[in-house]
Amino acid sequence: MEHPLLISICAFCMLMVLMTLLGYRTFYKPGKFLKLLGNPVITDSAKRAVGDPMESEPSTVVGLLRRIGSQVPSSAAEIATLRTELVRGGFRSDSAPAVFYGLRIVSTLIMLGLGVALQSSLPPNPAMKVALLGFGMASGWILPRFVLEKCVAKRQEILRLSMPDMLDLLVVSIEAGLGLDQAIQHVGRELQGSHPQLGEELSLVILEMRAGKRRSDALRNLAERTGEPELRKLVAILIQNDRFGTSMGESLRTHSDYLRTKRRQEAEERAGKVGVKLVFPIFFFILPSMLVVAAGPGLLQIFKYLFPMMKQIQ
Repeated sequence: MEHPLLISICAFCMLMVLMTLLGYRTFYKPGKFLKLLGNPVITDSAKRAVGDPMESEPSTVVGLLRRIGSQVPSSAAEIATLRTELVRGGFRSDSAPAVFYGLRIVSTLIMLGLGVALQSSLPPNPAMKVALLGFGMASGWILPRFVLEKCVAKRQEILRLSMPDMLDLLVVSIEAGLGLDQAIQHVGRELQGSHPQLGEELSLVILEMRAGKRRSDALRNLAERTGEPELRKLVAILIQNDRFGTSMGESLRTHSDYLRTKRRQEAEERAGKVGVKLVFPIFFFILPSMLVVAAGPGLLQIFKYLFPMMKQIQ
């Protein structure tokens, strides 16, 4: 029994050494070499920001929604407003408005089908059936817009919470001697891991400036794309400091302290509302359970001893 066990141990060690050498030569050594070369000039985030012209064809579902939505009559102003909302939600594709309209039509038809299927379980009232169909179609048409507004609000909240870290990096970069363009580029590259949404927006600002736009116009486009009020304030500060030549680092440091103070005040406000919001859950869910646990044994004793005694007295 000792020799087969020894052979098994030797085979396991040889296999482990072989796999370690293979992994080192296949994965670790090339990865270490690529790290020495540095990051690529055009990253995946920049491709996503501007749209890759060689991107693959959309899926069948997205293509079908785009074909359906392209048949919806809409004005140029309505499409421009919708495109602005889609960009603020993170959807920058040229076909995003058509896909959105297609999704609206499909959701309306689905809700209409659900309304027709539920009519058999309703009382024989024509007015109620018509109201159910109208409510279903209206809810199917409004639901994609509601989801889009939620996506926009969520993305704006993510950008707002990412701004203090971005401002700290900007202050450090500018005080280290970098210009504003180089500082924005450096911060956008550094934020790709921790705050990818904000890093992507800053990378798009750099790409617009490389394409020939003025810095002020690129920054205004940043504020317009996101729609976040705090980013609008930051853009106004950067443009004003750039125009009048005031201290950029001191202004950004003051604005960063203001954002952190505001975020702390918002957290304290939410914490203050917790007690009021917990009233109804405590009253309807926690208090009945506590009453059952506390008064349950006593009530059982009453039912077991007191009621029989009262029957004997009668």
